[in-house]
Amino acid sequence: MPPRKKGNGQSALPGMPTMADLRDTLWKAADKLRGSMDAAQYKDFVLGLVFLKYVSDAFEERREQIRQEVRDQGIPESRWDVFLSDPDEYAGHGVFWVPEEARWSYLAERAKGGEIGKLLDAAMDAVMKSNDALKGVLSKIFNRDNVDQRRLGELVDLITDARFTGHGDRPARDVLGEVYEYFLEKFARAEGKRGGEFYTPASVVKLLVGVLEPYSGRVYDPCCGSGGMFVQAEKFVLNHRGRRDDIAVYGQEANERTWRLAKMNLAIHGIGGDLAAKWEDTFYADKHPDLKADFVLANPPFNMSDWSRKVDDPRWRYGTPPAGNANFAWLQHIVSKLAERGTAGVVLANGSMSSKQSGEGEIRAAMVEADLVACMVALPPQLFRTTQIPACLWFFAKDKGPQGAKKLADRRGEVLFIDARNMGTMVDRTERVLTNEDLAKIAGAYHAWRGTASARVEGLKYEDEPGFCYSATLDEIRQHDHVLTPGRYVGAALVDDSDDEPIADKIERLKKELYAHFDESARLEQEVRTQLERLDA
Repeated sequence: MPPRKKGNGQSALPGMPTMADLRDTLWKAADKLRGSMDAAQYKDFVLGLVFLKYVSDAFEERREQIRQEVRDQGIPESRWDVFLSDPDEYAGHGVFWVPEEARWSYLAERAKGGEIGKLLDAAMDAVMKSNDALKGVLSKIFNRDNVDQRRLGELVDLITDARFTGHGDRPARDVLGEVYEYFLEKFARAEGKRGGEFYTPASVVKLLVGVLEPYSGRVYDPCCGSGGMFVQAEKFVLNHRGRRDDIAVYGQEANERTWRLAKMNLAIHGIGGDLAAKWEDTFYADKHPDLKADFVLANPPFNMSDWSRKVDDPRWRYGTPPAGNANFAWLQHIVSKLAERGTAGVVLANGSMSSKQSGEGEIRAAMVEADLVACMVALPPQLFRTTQIPACLWFFAKDKGPQGAKKLADRRGEVLFIDARNMGTMVDRTERVLTNEDLAKIAGAYHAWRGTASARVEGLKYEDEPGFCYSATLDEIRQHDHVLTPGRYVGAALVDDSDDEPIADKIERLKKELYAHFDESARLEQEVRTQLERLDA
């Protein structure tokens, strides 16, 4: 096949919908099925269809690019089909091959024929057979007896209006990636507590990645959910002028549906990860037994009581975890996966920092004495819509020394404590997020303490800050019986008492301000009553 110049094909098209329009259209599609099945089911339906629509859009976009390329090079039209039907012409641009019977135009034309479920299942099967990365990933769930084929046809019609291409210079893959992340968050909220099985709040994931800085190496998540840790790690690499293949991704997930979501998420973002051939319980069957990771990012289920426990498991180097709580099983499994200079960030329930039940205190003490714990962060409440259990972050480092050429600060025998409980901003009545400023402050404190290259570039110097951060020695931690709650170490924030206003004057001034607020409140109340009376009249 003759060599040809490749076009980038990313021109802006006037009149195309905005990202907000696209997300709104697709969320309306989700609502189409809301009344006929539970949140977990319609999540699988909608995300599966959205993915199919995306691969079809990207395929058609690339197909048009190929036509333009061969036309520009003067290749006779009689030979165009050789290029249009070559899967390598698509794969080389990160585009999946889509057989004719799986293309959205083919399906949309037949949406009202009464057999759309059968056609969709066949389309999913055809796409998987044509792309090794998607084998066993897409769900064939559309032709079941409990699926309303009329509503399914309407759903296909709605999704037909969504376009993943033509959003300025943004590739279809980036557009879908944003939509997919938006949907995962929306579905996690819709499912409530169960949503925590596959979704970690974005600001928490950003914090973990921002602290660990996975520029390159092997990244592992033993309970990877829908793959959000991997996606954020990839974004970190790309934002720092790296390439996707600078990191190698390894993960495991016990839930079949969630494993499929993760595989789709990685495929959408062009991440070639090893999530094992199928879903499996990490404690029962470790699918990466020989892996030594440079970075581990994890949000395990909090306080899991039903788990596959083996008393003689070699992972329990610091003590056998209790049968009724897997917190310290997760921590020890994660530590067992770290390379010689590996680091890890783990989200866990606050109880893990202080519990002494069933030998947990002894395990925590052994891990501290092994000098594995680098940093503890107490998180603010209401970050997790799916649980009210207060949470914290554990950061591990196998080597807290200078590490030669890296010229890090020597932090052997020390642990950094950060109290972030008062940080974050409420986005609504029930949910809080960590702002970019919050993330920068927390990660910046860690990097200044550790003396990383990013801290040196930004000129950050570490100092203890009362009420926020404190670097404690192992001797100090022993005095606290190896309890790792940051509040015990950082102390109270300094109070600014620099103003010289006499206390009597200050009280009088504040009283006047308070009375003024009372008066304004009474005025507003009367105004509301007056308006309501007019409505009654």
